[in-house]
Amino acid sequence: MLSKRIIPCLDIKNGQTVKGVKFLEIQEVGDPVELGALYAEQGADELVFLDITASHEGRKTFVDLVKRIARNVNIPFTVGGGISELRDADALLNAGADKISINSSAVRNPQLISDMARNFGSQFVVCAIDAKQLQGDEWVVTVNGGRIPTDKRLFSWAKEAEDRGAGEILFTSMDHDGVKQGFANHALAKLSDELNIPIIASGGAGSMEHFNDVFTLGKADAGLAASIFHFKEIPIPELKRFLSQKGIPIRL
Repeated sequence: MLSKRIIPCLDIKNGQTVKGVKFLEIQEVGDPVELGALYAEQGADELVFLDITASHEGRKTFVDLVKRIARNVNIPFTVGGGISELRDADALLNAGADKISINSSAVRNPQLISDMARNFGSQFVVCAIDAKQLQGDEWVVTVNGGRIPTDKRLFSWAKEAEDRGAGEILFTSMDHDGVKQGFANHALAKLSDELNIPIIASGGAGSMEHFNDVFTLGKADAGLAASIFHFKEIPIPELKRFLSQKGIPIRL
């Protein structure tokens, strides 16, 4: 069985790492390059850097910052935000990113997933989905950092993304984001059952037990979190030892 991955997420705004609750109440927490290097040293498996206002503000993502990250971080990292065409992805991959994450631009132009998978390979393409639960198993997909609901629904959109060549799905539950009450395990398990590509769980981590749950109940391949790492609530080495003791396959 493949090892489960622990992925700190660094949301970037104005060149600084920030954190919010349900995509609101944003506060700065530090330099993204320094934090990324620290998490790599502590044993994180991968990192995700997201320019959280790029799509909303119509900007391109931060190539210079990606070059700095690549010089200082020795584990794989994904970059997202404001990627709307092939040359954006090409610039970021050339700057040193290992994968690119597309979200709003893919919803607006699904062909972008197909084009990126064909040009760069599926393993480089992460389709990020921010969704809000309506009722039961119905989740509405949102764009522009969760600001705008769309007519797409989580499970059908995730399946289309896989069919178009996405190599991974990064699902963030907006209802769980920053609340620290656990991941959206029911939805995650359904995604895992319906798709054949890895599912990265985002939104809701508040305890080490939540990670155990997301890997068992939620069947996720990776657990992504932000504030618990940024505010030093759960050290990565302790989390990995805890999961290993629980029988979760994890890279120590």
